[in-house]
Amino acid sequence: MNGLFAPSTAPVATPRDDPAAPDEYAWLRDRADRDTILYLEAENAHADAVLAPTAPLRQQLFEEMVARIRETDVSVPVPLRGYEYYRRFEKGMQYPVHARRRRAEGSTEEVLLDLNAMADGHSFMALGAFAVSDDDALLAYSTDDTGFRQYRLMVRNLTTGERERLVAERVTSVAWVDDSRTLLYVTEDPVTKRGDTLWRQAIGGEPELVLHEDDEAFSLSVRRTRSREWLVLTIGSHTTSECRVLRASAPRGLWRTLMPRRSEIEYDIEHHSRHFLVRINDTGRNFRIARMPVEGPSDTLEEIVAHDDAVMIEDIDAFAGHIVLSERIDGIPQLHVHQLESGEQHRVAFPEASYDVGMHANPEWDATSIRIGYESFVTPTSIYDYDLDGRTLTLLKQEEVLGGYNPTQYVTERTHATAADGTRIPISLVRRFDVPADGTAPGLLTAYGAYGYPYSVSFSSSRVSLLDRGIVFGVAHIRGGGDLGKAWHDAGRMQHKMNTFTDFIACAAHLQDTGRVAPGRLAIEGGSAGGLLMGAVTNLRPDLFAAVVTHVPFVDVVTTMSDSTLPLTVGEYEEWGNPAVPAERLWMEAYDPYRNLRAGEYPAMLVRTAINDSQVMYWEPAKYVARLRRLRTNDAPLLLLTNMGAGHGGASGRYERFKEIATDQAFLLVALGVSNTRE
Repeated sequence: MNGLFAPSTAPVATPRDDPAAPDEYAWLRDRADRDTILYLEAENAHADAVLAPTAPLRQQLFEEMVARIRETDVSVPVPLRGYEYYRRFEKGMQYPVHARRRRAEGSTEEVLLDLNAMADGHSFMALGAFAVSDDDALLAYSTDDTGFRQYRLMVRNLTTGERERLVAERVTSVAWVDDSRTLLYVTEDPVTKRGDTLWRQAIGGEPELVLHEDDEAFSLSVRRTRSREWLVLTIGSHTTSECRVLRASAPRGLWRTLMPRRSEIEYDIEHHSRHFLVRINDTGRNFRIARMPVEGPSDTLEEIVAHDDAVMIEDIDAFAGHIVLSERIDGIPQLHVHQLESGEQHRVAFPEASYDVGMHANPEWDATSIRIGYESFVTPTSIYDYDLDGRTLTLLKQEEVLGGYNPTQYVTERTHATAADGTRIPISLVRRFDVPADGTAPGLLTAYGAYGYPYSVSFSSSRVSLLDRGIVFGVAHIRGGGDLGKAWHDAGRMQHKMNTFTDFIACAAHLQDTGRVAPGRLAIEGGSAGGLLMGAVTNLRPDLFAAVVTHVPFVDVVTTMSDSTLPLTVGEYEEWGNPAVPAERLWMEAYDPYRNLRAGEYPAMLVRTAINDSQVMYWEPAKYVARLRRLRTNDAPLLLLTNMGAGHGGASGRYERFKEIATDQAFLLVALGVSNTRE
């Protein structure tokens, strides 16, 4: 054990044999069993005791993080009709205040939602939907006060101050129709948390059932187009989708299916004038753009942008005179602007070689400029207006990093590891300019590698505390993610899932072999499906990593995927496989972290979970730690921290979140042998 951690007697989860279910820690699944809660509390107490000597470092890190932010701050206002909407933080407050003011000089603020007041009496508060009616008089919003991602839909009258009306529980998406008195919303199944039912409800009236989706692999989502003319209902699984449309002026009309679902074909739509614009992967995995007439046959597709193996089209935004495609080329996000009248097109240019950029809030249809968000490892989050015809960027606000942060003191790099099958895996790195690449620096490598989600090269003011102490930080853009397009995802899911783990190991070895990180001084971190990654690679190569921090890890894969009553399971057969199919079960058993724990030495580990997690149930990491504690042969720190009042995303308040990050960082710094000051 590292001498800077306090020795403490670890709690013991008593194995319970059940011949019918040979899982000695299955009893931890019963949160109504007092023994389960006592065990989780004992693990928390053990972690607190082991981490006690790091208290000064944790406090120092927390104070550094707070000192870098402007505690009283306001966002860039978003124009919508006659108002500007924004949110502001006040010093000492955990949550933002959402407000608006009229777009006229001297107008006064209207507070719409004060999440601090709404969080009173709750340990958690999250805002979901936030939709203003067309007449600007009503606000439909949803909140979750447990962390279970179970949202309650309310309506507030913004003009009369009338008390809120509870519309529905378990709401996942919402849209106003243009009478400003009728809502369409989707509710979820109470067991599986799948958005499965569409409702229509006039304010003050009773809910009316519109549609129920029976196929458990598919979920519903409803929205309004930016043109405000159409309602769109998307019915989608992980690999197949279907869109239905309805005039926003005729909410009691019949929904029209644009193209019926076809296995392995995904599409989504946006409205523009006399056409629906369609992003579809029928001619290639990376999608193309086509259009079909609003009135007329739905099977007539006129191609606008052809499929390109080198260009992943991730999204489409339509405005009165332009469309903007969100693309990804060689892992780098791009914004591709098409001027519809002239046919001219261009990609927005940015100064850095590696960055993250995306569309920000753009609710107005007639916009001639778009609001975008830009950041990189060294450039703080920046909000720009981009003139679509003039091709000029205007900086509206850049996140202030107080305390003397200077981006020129840090350098970024993009390198590649070679996987076992010869595939080149990109790695994005950042370090202080004075940290040498001579094989002595400590490092932290992270990744996700699932669902086709790319891992953004984004800025973090809290990460500066690690960089200033000599840590080299890296992101491995491994297969299973979407960093290099849909084929990159395909190469790391289902029967190819093992590529995700061997890619990460190749990246870790590459950093050490090339002297960017010292052998024996590399820590790794990941959450959720990235927590599965942490568990799998630690089983495969425990010698490669000095420390592991894992958040809400999906580590009991076969058991969870065998239980169709759990949230997400059936829909995710298309990502992981179905254990009821023998061949697919073998895929999962090959890497399942819980089932592949073996006697031997393991690195220092900090495992986080949350009692109200609806995505990865708390018992997965609890069982994993219990079994690992019994099997491992060394005494490196093994800590389980359970947030007893939050869910999948951890603490919701900004200061409480900083405290969690400070604890993780202190654990990593001590495990890597880094002093409290910059190396």
